[in-house]
Amino acid sequence: MPVFKPNEPVVQKETDVLVESSGDGALPIGRHRFRLVVVDEAGNASAPAFLEVIVQDDQAPTAVLDIRNADGVRIEPVVGFGSNFILSGARSTDLPAGGSGVVEYRFTLVEG
Repeated sequence: MPVFKPNEPVVQKETDVLVESSGDGALPIGRHRFRLVVVDEAGNASAPAFLEVIVQDDQAPTAVLDIRNADGVRIEPVVGFGSNFILSGARSTDLPAGGSGVVEYRFTLVEG
């Protein structure tokens, strides 16, 4: 099985890859951003697609930040200039099930 290392692509012909969640190559707790680029038979590479995965701690709460349109529907984080949007922390969790629950959400615009 492949071990994911920062900025080192795992290149294969199969469409799916297993990411280990235990052992020496396990992803640590926190946010991890994955990139996928596909290449066709002519050698043309696609534009990259990105996915953020959150590995949760089973003791501390885990923050999950989404963007929603004015109707409350979760959307991709791309909005038109002048368009309003909603930042949502509703999917944040406090595991295990007996946790005390999330009681505060701190939203910050982080520059550069």
